[in-house]
Amino acid sequence: MTIEEMIRAYQAIYPDCDSHIEAWQFGAEPDQLAQLVLDGKKTATASAYDEYLLHDEPLVKVGDHSIILNSQDDPVCMIRTTKVTVVPFKEVSAEHADKEGEGDRSLAYWRQVHWGLFSQCLEKGQLTFTENSLVVCEEFEVVYRPEGV
Repeated sequence: MTIEEMIRAYQAIYPDCDSHIEAWQFGAEPDQLAQLVLDGKKTATASAYDEYLLHDEPLVKVGDHSIILNSQDDPVCMIRTTKVTVVPFKEVSAEHADKEGEGDRSLAYWRQVHWGLFSQCLEKGQLTFTENSLVVCEEFEVVYRPEGV
């Protein structure tokens, strides 16, 4: 199934769905993280706020739909954003880290992995990531997955 086919299939069920649906992969391990979503273990994600500014992208908002891609850019499911909060890195909660479903699901693990990821991403834009840098914490639910996925 292609991205366009997934959008059409979803809109056939929910015709009021916004036609602008982003498709993207999760960070460093798209296949593993997409599988966590499919398994129901990953119901949240996070990004550095400054990345939105660097790429001149609108901030994600409640009700937005996205298609999650694997490492081959094949769509695996569609999600709908249910909650968005923006907090300094040092204030991301253990609850959010658990909802991300990665590693041992601890805040310590989350901070270690995301510190490196956010620092590297912002370094490309000649920005420095700090404990006070803002993080966009997003919660979501799977609203569509093709049969056989």
